Amino acid sequence: MATINLGAIKFNWKGAYSGATAYVVDDVVESSGSSYICIAATTGNAPPNASYWEQMSSAGTNGTDGTDLGTTLTTQGDIVYRDASGLARLGAGTSGQVLQTNGTGANPSWGTVSSDFVKLASGNFGASASISIDGFYSSDYSNYKLYLYNLENSNQQTQARFNFGGSPATNSDYRTVASGGQNNNGSGGYTEGVAEWNVNAINLTNWGATNGFGDICIIDIIDPQSTAFYKRIQYQISTYGVSEHQVLSGNSIYVTNDSVASTGITIFSSGGNTYPTTSKYALYGIK
Repeated sequence: MATINLGAIKFNWKGAYSGATAYVVDDVVESSGSSYICIAATTGNAPPNASYWEQMSSAGTNGTDGTDLGTTLTTQGDIVYRDASGLARLGAGTSGQVLQTNGTGANPSWGTVSSDFVKLASGNFGASASISIDGFYSSDYSNYKLYLYNLENSNQQTQARFNFGGSPATNSDYRTVASGGQNNNGSGGYTEGVAEWNVNAINLTNWGATNGFGDICIIDIIDPQSTAFYKRIQYQISTYGVSEHQVLSGNSIYVTNDSVASTGITIFSSGGNTYPTTSKYALYGIK
C-alpha cells in the first residue's frame, strides 16, 4: 500500500506570478488581483490559461462603477456617500460647518449651524477695573443679551457705557430710569424709584456705595447697530453684601449717537477698584 505524507497536502503560496518560475501542482499565485492554483506543471504559461491554472478568487471591479474608494476619495477631509447611482465624494466643508441631511432622496451636504440664540463671547474680568466687550455685534443679530456674574467689587458701583468705534462714550448724554428694593440684614425693606438724566454712565447698581459681593446682572442690548434710533439697554441686577441685599431693574438710553452704530459695551467700577478673576461675562446674539 502506498504511503501518503499528510503534511504535503496543502497549497503553496508563491506570491505574484512570474513567467520565469517553474510551477507545480498546488502552487498558488496572484495575477491582476485574482488568485489561481496550478493544476499542471508549467513555466511561462500565465493565468488565466485554463490548461495550467484554475481560478480560486476574483478581483472586484476597479473604479468603473464608482466603487473604488482610492479613486473616489482624493483629498484629506473627503467623505463618501451613496448618491442616486453609486458611491460619491463629498469634499471637506469650511471650518465650523456641520454635516447635514437633506432628507430622503437627496444628498448630504455641509451647512452652517443656525440658531436664534448663540453665544458670541465669554470670559472673566482678569483682575481689571473695567472690561470692553467690543466687536461682536453683526448683521446676523438684532439684539443681544449680556450676563455678568460674580461682580465682587466692594463699596463701589458697577457702571456701563456704550462703545462707538471701539471706545466708550463718556459725555453726559445717558438717561436712566430705575426702580428696585433693598433689605438691610432682615430689618425690613423698601422700594425706591430712581431717575437720572444727562449722566456720563449707566449706573447698574444705583444706591451709591454697596458691598457688592456676588452681584449678578442681566442686560438686554436693544438694536445697538441701528442708525435710526437711540441706543438702549434694559437691565436687572441683584446684589448681595454683608449688610444688605438689593434688587434693581432699569432702562437706559444714550441720546446723542442716534445715527451711529454702537460697536460694544464697557462695564467698569465707578471708583476704579479691580474685579477679581472670578467676575465673568457671557454675550449672546438674538435673532
